[in-house]
Amino acid sequence: MLRRAAPWVISIAALVFVFGRTDLKALVEATRGANLPLFVAVVIADKLVFFLGWAFVCAEAVRRFVVPVARREVVSVRGGSELFRVVNNPLADLAFAVGVGRLTGGKLEAVFAALLVPGLTHLIVLLAQASIALPLLGGALKDNRDVLTTVIMGWGLVALGAILLRSPWLRRNPVGGRAIGWLEGVSVRALLPFFGWFAALATFDVLIQGLASFAFGVPIPWTALVARIPIVYIALSLPSVGNYGVRETVWAALFADYGSRDALIAYAFATNTIFMVMHLLIGLVFVRRAFDLAAEVRRTALTQPLAEPLLRDAIDP
Repeated sequence: MLRRAAPWVISIAALVFVFGRTDLKALVEATRGANLPLFVAVVIADKLVFFLGWAFVCAEAVRRFVVPVARREVVSVRGGSELFRVVNNPLADLAFAVGVGRLTGGKLEAVFAALLVPGLTHLIVLLAQASIALPLLGGALKDNRDVLTTVIMGWGLVALGAILLRSPWLRRNPVGGRAIGWLEGVSVRALLPFFGWFAALATFDVLIQGLASFAFGVPIPWTALVARIPIVYIALSLPSVGNYGVRETVWAALFADYGSRDALIAYAFATNTIFMVMHLLIGLVFVRRAFDLAAEVRRTALTQPLAEPLLRDAIDP
């Protein structure tokens, strides 16, 4: 019950917090200086590149470490799961995991590969990105405590996770034990291409976010984007409905030095709305796969409990 309610509770609470202190007329006024056609085009391109990029990385993870599935089939499963993302993100992640399992004949290792390899490599690239950008920011460390805290806590959690992987209690868990056993067979060298792909995606992300913010009339310096986009991703890992509420709150707080609160909230809200429409359109392109996923999720839920992930890897910038 908590897992299903969490996205709605978080989004509603965050939206009330954001818009309860905001003049809606001021939000509309904030868009007057925006080049909306350019902004919409940039955000659409952003979503399409990230959708295809993540689908490709997930497919490569399954192909390299488990079984040589067709890339187009993984893209289709990813596309079908986008329709669930309109409802909430954890449900979409669950649908994708179930779809990958079905696609590979029920191989649990394929689900591990599709979720863990992109998730872990993406997290490490984000932390490296923030770590490199921290000394490039203007001002003293006390002026960039948000980035410093993220870097310290992020690498600390990575270290803690590495320690927990060796814990006996996790190995005794049937699924956890299989996941750890599978991960131990994956070499760091085999993961190097994934780090490279996510580094390229991170570079694109900074460039496209800079262009989008410029088009909206709230240009943000590249160094600020490089340092703080990882924080946005970490915040978006919280379950929510289309990232509504979470993105607005975080974006306005992180980039308050570069635009008015109203303009930053308007930017984040507009981005969320375009992404939501894109989730729907991509899902409709793969609507047959979406129906298959819905039936598979329901069928699986009738025979065994399904654990929707409470935290998730944010795939939207």
